[in-house]
Amino acid sequence: MGNSFGHLFRITTYGESHGGGVGVVIDGCPPLVEISEAEIQAELDRRRPGQSRITTPRNEADRCEIMSGVFEGKTTGTPISILVRNKDQRSKDYSEMKEKYRPSHADFTYDAKYGIRNYEGGGRSSARETIGRVAAGAIAKKILQQVAGVEIIGYVKRIKDCEAVDIDPNQVTLEQVESNIVRCPDAAAAEKMIALIDEIRKQKDSIGGVVECVARKVPVGLGMPVFDKLEADLAKGAMSLPASKGFEIGSGFAGTLLTGQEHNDEFTVDDQGQIRTKTNRSGGIQGGISNGENIVLRVAFKPTATIGKEQQTATRAGEEATLAAKGRHDPCVLPRAVPMVEAMVALVLCDHLLRHQGQCRTLS
Repeated sequence: MGNSFGHLFRITTYGESHGGGVGVVIDGCPPLVEISEAEIQAELDRRRPGQSRITTPRNEADRCEIMSGVFEGKTTGTPISILVRNKDQRSKDYSEMKEKYRPSHADFTYDAKYGIRNYEGGGRSSARETIGRVAAGAIAKKILQQVAGVEIIGYVKRIKDCEAVDIDPNQVTLEQVESNIVRCPDAAAAEKMIALIDEIRKQKDSIGGVVECVARKVPVGLGMPVFDKLEADLAKGAMSLPASKGFEIGSGFAGTLLTGQEHNDEFTVDDQGQIRTKTNRSGGIQGGISNGENIVLRVAFKPTATIGKEQQTATRAGEEATLAAKGRHDPCVLPRAVPMVEAMVALVLCDHLLRHQGQCRTLS
């Protein structure tokens, strides 16, 4: 019912925002991958709430527990279950939302589809569902790094109309990204972004923006022709994230302004005799298959739907009403969305790496 993602490296997330906990079951992970709760926790700490003044103040440590699939620090090849228990629920904050739908939230559509919804924190529509993705993404990152040296780094590219222009995806480092609370490696732009989020937070409103992500040292050959193109699966993974509203890779929509001659990535041979491209407007993927260049993509996130300002809405009974939402919510999802985007990129690449090896290296 839409709770699983991937083919060979397959995850299923479970749990609700205000339930006992959330987590993930990972099936298809190769055996003998060295992994620890500390490595997974490092990724979850980048996603968790309450990490700075520009994120939701919900106080969750998000401590992960590996329940199965790991023995003596190594994966066993059996399903891996990871649980994170909820500790700081305030369900009373959502009592008014039991009958009133939040504008632009999943409240109405969930109710219309299922005839029932978990109004406490949004249930499965809450961003807490992404805990399982980030935990699984930590393992996928480890496999990609161990097998091919792949490095995945995401960062905030734009908040509302404040854009960082001085970022080279080929050179950006994790240390630069984590050097400030908005996760923008352009220090000057980051300062303006933080001020913008602070201002909108005080107004009880919200804003959106764009996360850019680069995957470096991706092997040639990942992805399938036709329906399982690598960029198609990356788009599905990114667009399955809460609040995501747009996806582009390489030149994206800007490429429509160029001619074929201007846009084409001409081939060359480097000093090691490897075929490379002079430019990378394709974003590391051609014909749905990785070409060995850096994969560069961007994901657009809308402003957080739940805001403290009064808005017009409707009730379950079909009556017009107003709602000024309570609760603890991000004035801007972008800083915490960075590890979520990285996780989805890692899950897609890891799955395609296993699929590529299974199909194309069986007889090699």
